[in-house]
Amino acid sequence: MPKMKTKRSAAKRFSATGSGKIKRGQAYHNHELSKMGSKRSGGLAGTSMVNEADAPRIRRMLPYL
Repeated sequence: MPKMKTKRSAAKRFSATGSGKIKRGQAYHNHELSKMGSKRSGGLAGTSMVNEADAPRIRRMLPYL
């Protein structure tokens, strides 16, 4: 069997936690942050978990995750 290819765009956006959940970055924290309040901007700064409904689709894109 040939090796499965990883979707490189997904590999740059998602990573796995120790328990196997998929971690993602928050959206809307890239530019034009001066309009945004510090409370909202700080809440978007960290990472978040992928919804369980979307996880199987992402796992197919990342076979060696």
